[in-house]
Amino acid sequence: MSQSPILVTGGAQRLGRHCVERLLDDGQPVILSYRREREALDVLRRRGAVTLQADFSSEAGILDFIARLKAQTSSLRAIVHNASDWAPDSLDDDAGANFERLFRVHMQAPYLINLHARELLDACQEPQRDIIHMTDYVSQKGSRKHAAYAATKSGLDNLTLSFATMYAPSIQVNAIAPALVMLNDDDDDAYVEKAKAKSLMAKVPGPGVIYQTLRYLLDNDFVTGAILPVDGGRHLR
Repeated sequence: MSQSPILVTGGAQRLGRHCVERLLDDGQPVILSYRREREALDVLRRRGAVTLQADFSSEAGILDFIARLKAQTSSLRAIVHNASDWAPDSLDDDAGANFERLFRVHMQAPYLINLHARELLDACQEPQRDIIHMTDYVSQKGSRKHAAYAATKSGLDNLTLSFATMYAPSIQVNAIAPALVMLNDDDDDAYVEKAKAKSLMAKVPGPGVIYQTLRYLLDNDFVTGAILPVDGGRHLR
């Protein structure tokens, strides 16, 4: 019996790319969505990943992606909603458009994909099927500079609870809520020390901790409706 693929949205860079690479290492077929073409995609394609361009900033773009996803595969083992937009709040005339874009990427896209792709999950012949939302530590805390981002990630937390109830017991639905786990190449030493000080564990651990959590959810058949923090104890600061 051939394995059903796992869909990872936003799988071309940073955290999403790491998870895709690790899934491929485990011999798991992967379909990933990406917003724009980049060199890393060619590497992933050579390793066997199927790549689908997606524009989640409009309902039409989301529905177009779902149609092409269904044309690509007849089943899915899991859906990992990793697509995200880290846009700061705007005080100009674009504020409403900014909020709408974040709503579509963080909430409407997962909502519609979960609804329309359920038949793909139901068609999987493997004993476990999962939906996993990548949310954020700030969804519980709020943010001074990224209020729209935090609000829409909080909405994704709530969708986790709703879909867990709707889809039990055949599909498990959970969320992973990380704080800062990766640095950028241009982050200076002062920023790194400041970032480390934000958590009780006093480190920026890298994306491996997120894959460990993802793997836990994919391998455990008795967890649903959970929002798992991966924040190094930052919520206790």
